[in-house]
Amino acid sequence: MTGSDSLDGFLDKWRERWPEWSLVDRFVAPELHRRTLAWFALLQEFDDMLNIAGDPLPANAKLGWWGEELRSWAGQRSRHPLGRVLEPVRAPWAQLAEALPDLVEARECMADPAQARGALQRFAAAVAAVEAAVFDAPLQPAAGDAVLTQLLAQRVQDLGAAAVPAAAGGEAAWQQALLACWPARVAGPRPRRLYAALARGRLQARIRGGAYQPRPAALLWRGWWAARG
Repeated sequence: MTGSDSLDGFLDKWRERWPEWSLVDRFVAPELHRRTLAWFALLQEFDDMLNIAGDPLPANAKLGWWGEELRSWAGQRSRHPLGRVLEPVRAPWAQLAEALPDLVEARECMADPAQARGALQRFAAAVAAVEAAVFDAPLQPAAGDAVLTQLLAQRVQDLGAAAVPAAAGGEAAWQQALLACWPARVAGPRPRRLYAALARGRLQARIRGGAYQPRPAALLWRGWWAARG
């Protein structure tokens, strides 16, 4: 996995899943555009390994490989195309690597919302810590909670009822509960606030039960509001 073609492939895969990003990326500093895409593309890889519906063994093997890869970034010895962009950042990559095994346990059926949050709390905190370094921003106390809520919402988007805790009252109630603790502007660096605003819009559309067809003007307004900080 080397070369710009491979890197562009990972970036394009994220763009394809989040086409609305092209309307709000104007609120990100130009020098951070490529780094932002690389970081979110990496997180998408972890989302895919978390939200699998079939045989978990290949995803588990990938998680093990990624743990070794992230630890190597401290010495700038990346093997993955995304590492060419991200490893120069002095971030707590080892902390993120240590939290990756939590994704395996977080796939299990959770008894209640507290257990669902607890299963991903360490991983979300590690993501927030790395994100602060990647975007050269202070680490805010509530940044991990913002990442955690988005992770749980993405699980419902990908897996439906299979991602709902047993005592959450069903898929609709769980989605409403996630939305209730998800402000329009979350804590964290500007790229995270923009990403969260888009993800929150998708959750709102799912709750309404209609097709997700955001209007460009509404996306621009949502992006501007999220970017204000």
